[in-house]
Amino acid sequence: MALPGMGRMRLLAGMLALAGCVLAMGATIPAPAAAATHTIVMEGVAFVPETLTVKQGDTIVWVNKDLFPHTATAQDRRFDSGEIAPDATWKYIATKKGKVPYVCALHPTMKGTLVIE
Repeated sequence: MALPGMGRMRLLAGMLALAGCVLAMGATIPAPAAAATHTIVMEGVAFVPETLTVKQGDTIVWVNKDLFPHTATAQDRRFDSGEIAPDATWKYIATKKGKVPYVCALHPTMKGTLVIE
């Protein structure tokens, strides 16, 4: 009579043995892709690029090259930089997938879109 849990233990042992054989044959397990850093420049009362596609976990850095402050404020409120002074930066880590329109709260005609995959 088998003891409770013995079937799971045998299954686990088999899986470990199989993994060891695969690795011994030279197979590699790919590492997860490293997060990237992207830059959006605020210049000429515009976000450049206007649309940026990133992956979850990536960092986006807004750099203000204008002579006056700007914000990066998501319409769904998932991020809001507050005022970014001239020659200053602000960072955001993309965590939730989706298409995120954003604006400068100080200059509402200044619009951008962040696409998080």
